[in-house]
Amino acid sequence: MIPPLVTEDWLAGRLADEAVVLCDVRSTMHTPSPHDDYVARHLPGARFVDLDRDLADPPAPVAGRHPLPTPERFAETLGTIGVGRDDFVVAYDVGPGGMAARLVWMLRIIGQDAVLLSGGLATWDGPVESGTTPVAPVTRRPVPWPTEALADADEVTRHVEAGGLVVDSREAVRYRGETEPIDAVAGHVPGAINLPFADNLADGAFRPDAELAARFAPLRDDPDAIVYCGSGVTACHNALAAEQAGLPRPRVYVGSWSGWSSDPARPVATS
Repeated sequence: MIPPLVTEDWLAGRLADEAVVLCDVRSTMHTPSPHDDYVARHLPGARFVDLDRDLADPPAPVAGRHPLPTPERFAETLGTIGVGRDDFVVAYDVGPGGMAARLVWMLRIIGQDAVLLSGGLATWDGPVESGTTPVAPVTRRPVPWPTEALADADEVTRHVEAGGLVVDSREAVRYRGETEPIDAVAGHVPGAINLPFADNLADGAFRPDAELAARFAPLRDDPDAIVYCGSGVTACHNALAAEQAGLPRPRVYVGSWSGWSSDPARPVATS
């Protein structure tokens, strides 16, 4: 597939291309009124995507705070916002891409061309608009989630025990268990290393490919590596960054720390 990241310059010359569909991904994790903020300011023609409603099922123990929606519901969501199977999706969010990466990753693992706008709305220097974008709904066929792109808690455990690489994508203080602002238990999966997704960025945009390749060098020895975060969202940022660097895209443990820590039988590491 095509590389997963594009720059503002790349997109600026393609805003009028009907084959390019912009998706603006928002979440209550960043604002109490995602849709209102979208209406106030977004890229021209961008469709609104609510991460919590459209890209996840309701929270559940073990499954975590942002379980994947069923393939049927995801297909319905895409159809409602007029994203056809052959459309080229460019997704962005208001910040570093941690929210929009989830949509890009979901589309790429089912074989659809989708890319993440490096820098997103925060660094965009082109035209913007307000209001809502009228769309013509389309019919989408559900595509099953590919098992080879995913990992569950048991697979994480087996991978660590076999000496495989598991990457925690959260900030270092959460990984070390010094603080936990969201989930009930602080710490990380025993054996996981820490590569905070925010360190993929410099001045709000993704680092050059060579720097990403150096950062994710540990993945070179493990094509079956697993990434996780708090709820399976920003882990997708790391998965895309590794892919951009020319490495095999790691599997995502979607339940992530919110799922792992909700099971009292799972061990917890700190420091």
